[in-house]
Amino acid sequence: MTRAQVIAMQDRIGTTPDGFWGPKSIAACQRHLRDLMPKDANWPSQSQPALQGFYGSPGDESKLVNLPVVGIRVEYDGKPVKTILCHELVADSLERVLQAIAASPQRDILKEFAGVYNNRPMRGGSLPSLHARGAAIDLAPDTNRLSQSWPVSATMPLEVMDHFAREGWLAAGAFWGRDAMHFQATR
Repeated sequence: MTRAQVIAMQDRIGTTPDGFWGPKSIAACQRHLRDLMPKDANWPSQSQPALQGFYGSPGDESKLVNLPVVGIRVEYDGKPVKTILCHELVADSLERVLQAIAASPQRDILKEFAGVYNNRPMRGGSLPSLHARGAAIDLAPDTNRLSQSWPVSATMPLEVMDHFAREGWLAAGAFWGRDAMHFQATR
């Protein structure tokens, strides 16, 4: 991200536009996204007991539904995606987010869909990933990898994070500083 882009984002999130992305900018960005989140969002916390109580067991495919995305122009590896397998409790919310992104200038990010349901542990750990519950989505992995710092080298647009935040979803890039491809339905 260029200094001018950092300044523009700092101005947008309400912090001093000095071109340096540090603790003040990170806090302002997180505050900006939290302010967009609905006060009545009922997503669980990120603790395993809360996730188990809300979503059920990881890998329980009986709680998954096929979310139709024809017309939203989601693509995987250059091919149109017809449905996305996700948890039944996130389906309506995820559809609203994808429709909002599809209607935005950032719509091309949907051509870089990388998946929702994947029964696996978190990268580098043994606890189940939110993907194992169908409650997380990855977009644009080639430019937003786990090892890339957001927004310094990862390129996920803040506007995409805004769309997810309006549904109460956490954007990993803004809240963890890395893994900007990842969004999850937790608080």
